[in-house]
Amino acid sequence: MIADDHGLVREGISSLLAATPDIEVAATASDLDELLATVAELAPDVVVTDIRMPPTHTTEGIQAAATLRERHPAIGVVVLSMYAEPEYVRTLLGDGTAGRAYLLKARVRDADELASAIRTVAAGGSVIDPQIVEVLLGLHGSSPPSRLDALTEREREVLAEMAAGRSNAALAAHLYMSPKTVEKHVRAIFSKLRIGEETSVNRRVVAVVAWLQRDG
Repeated sequence: MIADDHGLVREGISSLLAATPDIEVAATASDLDELLATVAELAPDVVVTDIRMPPTHTTEGIQAAATLRERHPAIGVVVLSMYAEPEYVRTLLGDGTAGRAYLLKARVRDADELASAIRTVAAGGSVIDPQIVEVLLGLHGSSPPSRLDALTEREREVLAEMAAGRSNAALAAHLYMSPKTVEKHVRAIFSKLRIGEETSVNRRVVAVVAWLQRDG
């Protein structure tokens, strides 16, 4: 399903995806209410949505993702945005990374790239534009992969569980560690990734985004 308040954009994305054999555009919507009503009726596998739509033209796409996480957790969401805004990403990933993508419109080069993101979120994966990683980490000559190289194997396991959306308590139970040990590893991860407490976005989200970009 495609959601955007500009008719030409909706038609453009639909036309691009029409040439992709394994993807069918089941419906389109021009505002948040129509998006949610159509999802309730048709239950698509994935929603591709703009961020700013009626009624307020602020963060409707992010609001839709949060609502779908609650009402239809199996539905993936690809957010197409003009804005490399850390707060948007923090909110989008705040309740878990599974089935979520944040792409910058100006950097989506072709239908194949968008189709790949759709397939990834449909399968429960995540896609974050690398430029967003740079904004979140405030990179100056050091890439996310190089920072991740400093993590121990156990710290990488902890970060992978964080990326899966697990809380510290759930993480401790899953990895058979005490809560204090988990907290120690989380602090070490933040330190090695150089994510300070003064950052304007959630440190956990910044770390998870860096992890999601480790392969590319």
